[in-house]
Amino acid sequence: MGRYIIHRLISMALTLFFIITITFLLMHAIPGGPFTREKPLPEAIIKALNEKYHLDDPIWKQYLDYWKDILRGDLGPSFQLANYTVNDLIARGFPITAKLGIVSIIFTVLIGVPMGVISALRQGKWEDYTTMFIATLGVTIPSFVLATILIYLFGVVFKIFPVSSGSLTKPIQYVLPVIALSGYSLSFIARLMRSSMLDVIRQDYIRTARAKGLSELKVIYKHALKNAIIPVITYLGPLAAGLLTGSFVIERLFSIPGMGEYFVKSVGNRDYTMIMGSTIFYSVILVVMNFIVDIIYVIIDPRIKLTSTKEG
Repeated sequence: MGRYIIHRLISMALTLFFIITITFLLMHAIPGGPFTREKPLPEAIIKALNEKYHLDDPIWKQYLDYWKDILRGDLGPSFQLANYTVNDLIARGFPITAKLGIVSIIFTVLIGVPMGVISALRQGKWEDYTTMFIATLGVTIPSFVLATILIYLFGVVFKIFPVSSGSLTKPIQYVLPVIALSGYSLSFIARLMRSSMLDVIRQDYIRTARAKGLSELKVIYKHALKNAIIPVITYLGPLAAGLLTGSFVIERLFSIPGMGEYFVKSVGNRDYTMIMGSTIFYSVILVVMNFIVDIIYVIIDPRIKLTSTKEG
């Protein structure tokens, strides 16, 4: 296990190194700059701003300085919001985004996994057709379209839920954005779980368990579910990272002041440090979540650890 973790940590470090390097180079390859406006600023002011933020230094020096700041945990100042750093903006927006993401993850797993299990166990029955119909709709309808429909029906026509969720201080404010944000993931997990469960319950060891007289409940929950859920756990890594960092479009539609607001504005305003900071922050969460999933994966299926040890 220790050797496996070391290999994964090295892989994580290399992945982050390439992401940061590529992001930095792409940002500096885009024509224009953070102080480019429709109405151009005087040349002297642009020169003073570039000098203040060291944007007139050679690229290689900016790159090394940026790495020094990152290693200190400093993502740099925001070029568009005076007196704010990228760290400040992430610290302000991420807790709200994370609240929405955590609730969405719980909702997705609690609904998606049982849907897939029931659909597999009732294959060819009305429960299977109904579940797969809902799952197919969830996969094919984009989240922003689903959000718009929910806002119109339940916020405008029936006035059951608030149209604007604000800072998510009340449980009722979570309902519509959580459903809109979880729609695709929930449907995908339901389909993935159904497929995996169908494959597992046809295995010989399941037939053996049933032949020994074990109850159907024990066969499913003790023997089948543990193996069938492995593909879902694999998907949970990127899913958790995506939901925790939020859907920028969903946040904008429900007026949620999370990270999406700052990221969208930073792209429009060419706020380089905010774009790079958001990308790095998202990448770190994604890599860490994948690492946690890999560890859980090894715990559930020890053959992965044995394979890694033999290769090493």
